[in-house]
Order: sequence, then structure tokens, then C-alpha cells
Amino acid sequence: MNILNPFLSLIVLLFASSQALGTETSNFITNTQQKYNQSRGITLYNQLKIDVAIPQLEAEAKAGKIDSQYYLGEALRKRNRYMTTEAQHWYEEAANNGSIFAMIQLGRLNDDLCKRINSCPPSKHSSAEWLEQAKDRVLKEANKGDPESLYLMYEITFDRDWLEKSANAGYSLAQYWMAVGDRQGEGLFLIPGKREEAVSQWLKKASEGGNPKAMMDYIEILYKKGDLEGVRYWLQAAAETGDQKAISSYGSYIAHAPDQVGYPLDQVKGYALISLLKELDGGGAIQDFVQDTLEEIGSKMSADQIERSKAVAREWKSTHPPLSFFPEKLSR
Repeated sequence: MNILNPFLSLIVLLFASSQALGTETSNFITNTQQKYNQSRGITLYNQLKIDVAIPQLEAEAKAGKIDSQYYLGEALRKRNRYMTTEAQHWYEEAANNGSIFAMIQLGRLNDDLCKRINSCPPSKHSSAEWLEQAKDRVLKEANKGDPESLYLMYEITFDRDWLEKSANAGYSLAQYWMAVGDRQGEGLFLIPGKREEAVSQWLKKASEGGNPKAMMDYIEILYKKGDLEGVRYWLQAAAETGDQKAISSYGSYIAHAPDQVGYPLDQVKGYALISLLKELDGGGAIQDFVQDTLEEIGSKMSADQIERSKAVAREWKSTHPPLSFFPEKLSR
């Protein structure tokens, strides 16, 4: 049974409960908020506002912010759909300033569209040299068991053993990708049902580590099991991270538009959360959904309730991470 409305069914959502969020998840939310408060450009990039993000990222990059240098390379490459001279310049700036992510992207140049159209910019280092430099930077820490370094070794080598080591060390992104891999047929499972069990366990661990994509996938599993309490809990947790899909569902369900998972009715908060999605002004289905849902909820509210929802929206925005689509940092 598909419990999602037409827009949400495209992006899979659900969840929340009145239980308090776990310490690990709360810490993730705090860390995420602090991270994205540091860079307006990265916030815009994660909201898929590429054209608006680029000038902001450029200003930050020129000011020496390494992450902004990396994301500017990402934004320019995505906008043009292949590695351009300008994109490569900023990747190299970030790499020369120590960004492992930039080194990895430069190391993947052989797989870029620019190779197929014979337009790759010249570089002082080959792709293999950039990957070797990245490996040299992270291998020592990976051998000490550092979770992120273990994951980066996986991105450098595509050796799943590194991914599993990182996941076992508690790195939530690695745990999420272990779940994805197992679900797609990777790994060896001889006993029926063990693969599905492994997927569920990895998603649960990644969710507990604060990964919003894992939360959304885990919610689907819980819903199919009839665990609506778990669905409610994890949808709220995902919404707290700023995930736009989760906020769409959470806002709709607490306002009973529709009531699908048993939340107490809270039209003021629901209206407030849906109204935040106006910020994602790229048009298309999401804005159609926002307009239709606000009309549905608002038709059952008083003018005073709608006015109070504005204060709730401001309070949420000031105390939570920015809205985000959470695109992969190492995009393909």
C-alpha cells in the first residue's frame, strides 16, 4: 500500500512521534546546523540552487574557504555537465589546500564526459597521481581505524572491504551505502531473509548516526512491518535534520493532510513546516505540492492560527539546519 500523496510518492516519506530524539541524532542535528551556518554558498548548493550558489561560493572560495572551493568546483561541473577549466581550477585549489574530496574528484577525470568529448582541461597531475595523493593522505589514519578515513579509502579504491570497515567503525554514511549495496545484491547471504535483515540493520544504524537518507529508507521498512510508532519517531528525526522530503511528509501528517500514521493533530505547526518549503523555489512539482497542501490545511484554520504559524516557522528555521536535498558530496 502506498500511503504517500502524489508528490511525496516520488520521493518516499513518512514519520514522527512524540518521543524525544536520541542523543546521537540530536548531536548530528547540532553539528549539521553549525556546519551549514558557516557557508551560505553550501546551503544554496544543497538546496539545488546551483546558479544562485555559484557567485556566493565564488566569494567564499576566493576568501580561502576550502569546502567552498570544493563545492564551487562541484557546482560548475554540474551546471556544465562536464569538467570545465574553471571547475578544475577550483578543484585543484581545494586539493592543494588539502581537500581529499577534491583530490578524489580530480582522480575520476577519466570517467568524466570531458574525456568522451575530448575537452578535458590540461592538468599538472594525472588522475592516477591525484588518487595516489589522496590515498597517501588518508591511508595512515584509515589503518588506525578512523571511520571517515576508512570510508574515503573506499571512495578512492572502490574496494567494499574498506566500506564495511568504515560501517563497522560507526560511520553512518558507510552504513547507508552498505545497506544500499546489500539491497542491490552485493555481499553473500545463504540463508533466506538474511539479506533483508542486514539491510534493515544497516539502515537502523545509519539512522541512529543521523543520516537522513537512511532514515527515509528505514521508515519504509518500518511501515511495511506495521511499526507506526517507529515510523513517527524516524520521520520527526529526519525532519529535524532539514531533509526537505521528511519535512514535506511530517508537516502534512501532523496537520492531517492526510492523517496516515497517527500523529496528534497540529495544524499550526504543519502549516508552518509546509510553508518553509516555499524557499525551494525551483518550481515544478514541489511548489505545486506546497500550494495545494497549504490551501488544504489553511482552509481548516482560523486567521489567528495562520498568523501563529508564521512565528512557528521562524522559530523552526532559527533552531534547525537549513532545508536540504542532501546531494552526495562526492557526486558522480
